[in-house]
Amino acid sequence: MTTLLWIIAMILVLGALAYLRVSLLTATIAAAVVMTAGWTLDVVGPISWIVFLVVALPLNISAFRQNVISRPLMKVYRGIMPEMSSTEKEAIEAGTTWWEADLFAGNPNWKKLHNYPVARLSADEQAFLDGPVEEVCRMVNQHQVSHQLADLPADVWQYLKDNGFFAMIIKKKYGGLEYSAYAQSRVLQKLAGLSSELASTVGVPNSLGPGELLQHYGTPEQQNHYLPRLAKGLEVPCFALTSPEAGSDAGSIPDFGIVCKGQWEGEEVLGMKLTWNKRYITLAPVATVLGLAFKLRDPEHLLGDKEELGITCALIPTDMEGVETGRRHFPLNCMFQNGPTHGNGVFVPLSFIIGGPKMAGQGWRMLVECLSVGRGITLPSNSAGGVKTAALATGAYARIRRQFKLPIGKLEGIEEPMARIGGNAYLMDAVTTLTTTGIDLGEKPSVISAIVKYHLTDRMQKCVIDAMDIHGGKGVCLGPNNYLGRGYQAAPIAITVEGANILTRSMIIYGQGAIRCHPYVLTEMESAFDTESGQGLANFDAAIFGHIGFATSNFIRSFWLGLTSSRFSNAPYSDKTKRYYQQMNRFSANLALLSDLAMATLGGNLKRKERISARLGDLLSQLYLASATLKRYEDEGRQTDDLPLVQWAVEDALYKLQASLDDLLDNFPMGLGGALRVVMFPFGRPLKRPSDVLDHKVAKIMQTPCESRDRLGKGQFWTNSEHNAVGIQEQTLLDIIASEPLHDKVCKASGKRLPFMWLDKVAAEGKALGVLSDDEVNLLERAEIGRMKSINVDDFDPAELRPEVVSTTSQERAA
Repeated sequence: MTTLLWIIAMILVLGALAYLRVSLLTATIAAAVVMTAGWTLDVVGPISWIVFLVVALPLNISAFRQNVISRPLMKVYRGIMPEMSSTEKEAIEAGTTWWEADLFAGNPNWKKLHNYPVARLSADEQAFLDGPVEEVCRMVNQHQVSHQLADLPADVWQYLKDNGFFAMIIKKKYGGLEYSAYAQSRVLQKLAGLSSELASTVGVPNSLGPGELLQHYGTPEQQNHYLPRLAKGLEVPCFALTSPEAGSDAGSIPDFGIVCKGQWEGEEVLGMKLTWNKRYITLAPVATVLGLAFKLRDPEHLLGDKEELGITCALIPTDMEGVETGRRHFPLNCMFQNGPTHGNGVFVPLSFIIGGPKMAGQGWRMLVECLSVGRGITLPSNSAGGVKTAALATGAYARIRRQFKLPIGKLEGIEEPMARIGGNAYLMDAVTTLTTTGIDLGEKPSVISAIVKYHLTDRMQKCVIDAMDIHGGKGVCLGPNNYLGRGYQAAPIAITVEGANILTRSMIIYGQGAIRCHPYVLTEMESAFDTESGQGLANFDAAIFGHIGFATSNFIRSFWLGLTSSRFSNAPYSDKTKRYYQQMNRFSANLALLSDLAMATLGGNLKRKERISARLGDLLSQLYLASATLKRYEDEGRQTDDLPLVQWAVEDALYKLQASLDDLLDNFPMGLGGALRVVMFPFGRPLKRPSDVLDHKVAKIMQTPCESRDRLGKGQFWTNSEHNAVGIQEQTLLDIIASEPLHDKVCKASGKRLPFMWLDKVAAEGKALGVLSDDEVNLLERAEIGRMKSINVDDFDPAELRPEVVSTTSQERAA
């Protein structure tokens, strides 16, 4: 019995040490203490000590361990893991890791998350949102943009230029606004809630493009020439990366430049002949300066020994001879300026390279560094803004629209999709806030930007479909009174651009995350192929043994947290959010363990096992989305009225995580899924999707004017103005709610149960009965006008819908 108890004690001590992730030396000392106790109790003999010392001493003598253990392991490692290409190295080195690395490491530090600063707007940024952003929203008639003009009106374009909308990222010393990433996000959210054309037009110059690239890499001459002109709107920029043969695989662009001598402004200079064929380029039809990505070749070695210099970025004025722009694509009736650009043998000086000749061949690094920032702001913010507006508009419509003698929002079948919209609106706003916080702290979060691009555009598309289902015919019939239809049409655009979502999920999120976020893998890969510094073996030894300890810890953590349902793990709060933190501790450990096992069993083939990679990426992604939601709840003062939104968002994210984990275990390599299921889910899957009761609470918030509803739609364009159908409907919601007791008063006085319609007639009857004041009569009459505007759909003279009418209008504007 004593021996058994000692064995159990040894297992518990070693398990606890692994759980706590102590150093190898500390673990060895602790094991020696237990061994000594066993010697005292006469359960450990000389042979056991000899075995212990034979194992323990070599592991703690670094020189012996490196040469006898790590050197052979390094050779095996080189055979399993292929050396990274230069392109992969540049992509990996370009970004930084932030909060996602904590989630990946199996032991999130929740105090660290909540200590990140609360995102706030400066006084200038708030004034810009309340002033110019509000005003340009008033100016835009979305039906006119999408159906009549096929473009923003000329006065809107000029207003955007005059008020610095294209200069939010440009520094003040060049005449720009120099706004924070958070402020940019809030601007785009507000614009996107009204018009995807407006948001896209503003978003692109402030995302990946000439402005950002010039500020980071441009020569002083380029910066001083272009940045003030971009800030004033004297130049309209675009950036041409995508080619017919290179979409998601941007590194394979066929567009090229040849280093050569040629004539420029009457002199022979060293330059490039550029040939390109680009498509899907936003603002290309109206751009005055074209940012161009191409592969530069130097066959005559005019710049040096290398012939293939690599991807290069240059600035090309679009009025140059041979530069073709102006034609437009027609992306799903979304009328933002988007089109192709071509050039064949266009000669420009080497000084047109962004950063000058010394940056020849450095374009890929430039792009991946800047893309991680731009991709983390524009599309996620546009998606969040669209869903926030759709959430409140859908709630208002469901409260106003009646069927079966009650508001449709009270029907359980309607509550379910409404809850999805409301819960996602809360989550998506939280995610954009946390992500832009990281960017404003100086991070270049390549992994996070891929997560938010994929998941927020995906959730946006699903939410728009839910909103369309609830609105029915109201959403289907396009016109000035329809605030959903064009967004529904345009949703697949966001899914497709800046890295198609299928590719982003299956390759990019985890492909970058496994290397960047793992505490040891990148060091292992670099040191294993380091043949020059002399430190390769030592670095590999430290990394590989750290990795072994890390994997052991995550196995113990997964086992213990699964066995106890993570109830004893740390959580920063003891309220209703406590279990969410604890469950995320469990899933974080699961992710870390499964990542190591997937890499160990598949090696370099892991990146070709896209479904495995995608599901591992799902685990990391949903952890990030849920943690952002909890961070928002903390930052907003833990408003208990908002708990249904928090609970729905987190429970939905964790349920989706669990589903991906379940699928991963069903398909795990080498048949290990069954054994791992016993470790991770010893009592079955612990989580359920958000309940019907929670759906009801979220749907109620969406339909009821209150502070929680205000926070859900914070910052959007709710003004009751001529062209803002959602703003008009918001006023109608207030009028309808105020009319309900008046309707009941008239019913009681008349002795009849009047239907809740024709409220003007109800008002007249109430006035005749003497039970309504003039103000109450006016309220009912106004509510009826608003009610009919909300539930009616637009209709047109047939001639207004003929394509030639739109075409003629566009031609007249162009002329």
